[in-house]
Amino acid sequence: MAKPKILISNLEAGRPTANEALLRLDFELARARRAGALAVKLIHGYGSSGAGGVLREAVQQTLRQMADNHRIRAFVAGEDWRISNETAWKMQKLVPELKQDRDLGRGNLGISIVVL
Repeated sequence: MAKPKILISNLEAGRPTANEALLRLDFELARARRAGALAVKLIHGYGSSGAGGVLREAVQQTLRQMADNHRIRAFVAGEDWRISNETAWKMQKLVPELKQDRDLGRGNLGISIVVL
């Protein structure tokens, strides 16, 4: 059976607190690595108020730190997930299957894409 190149993880399922979502983030990234995945699409939502969600901010801040500390290769927030974004383009070159993502170019604030 072929290993999945991209895993999808829903961090907002069950309406977790930010701390719970960050624990789930660590678990899901480790699970993806064990499965041999190259990338993870994280669903963290944008927030029910429409003004930006706590989960989104916490997850993206953590992903920035992980990228800075070389714990992940790269990440792009959903609003920047487009071909014209330099980081997104590099990620698509590393994992060509990302070019097929249905959210590419849609400015989806509720997701982030990670290359492990």
